[in-house]
Amino acid sequence: MADVATKHPMEDEVKKTEASSLVGKLETDVEIKASADKFHHMFAGKPHHVSKASPGNIQGCDLHEGDWGTVGSIVFWNYVHDGEAKVAKERIEAVEPDKNLITFRVIEGDLMKEYKSFLLTIQVTPKPGGPGSIVHWHLEYEKISEEVAHPETLLQFCVEVSKEIDEHLLAEEEEVAHPETLLQFCVEVSKEIDEHLLAEE
Repeated sequence: MADVATKHPMEDEVKKTEASSLVGKLETDVEIKASADKFHHMFAGKPHHVSKASPGNIQGCDLHEGDWGTVGSIVFWNYVHDGEAKVAKERIEAVEPDKNLITFRVIEGDLMKEYKSFLLTIQVTPKPGGPGSIVHWHLEYEKISEEVAHPETLLQFCVEVSKEIDEHLLAEEEEVAHPETLLQFCVEVSKEIDEHLLAEE
């Protein structure tokens, strides 16, 4: 009986070790020039615009239930990761506008083929002592088996998307700050249309 009793704790310990090795966290910081609230708003208020900022990575984002930026709402992403077209259905788990924080839980899609659970948190904070912000990405997940890799490439994907969103936001600010560039663009387009119409005549 003593032998049986001593085996149980060891078996439990092995199970705990196996379980803990499947659970993981990855995080990284990305420095951007855009303001924290504007970057946060891209994911909380208008994630369907992310595809305009990062068309090579994000093909689209649709609202399936609820409202943009509201806890419990469900959004559906089309994206390209590791050269393959993929999808993800996510539920918004938390939104804290005062902290520029939003958390998504993946509930369906390609990631669920390899992970039992997957949470993605984005928090943006103003850079101390200067312009710009810090985007903090936090991935929390549980793999279905040891054969599944930790999502380092997905974290790099998040970094790339962050940089492209930053460029997009800065370009928008530039247009607002210098409307004359937009006016010049309109003039050039008008001339090209005129030339096209004359050529048709």
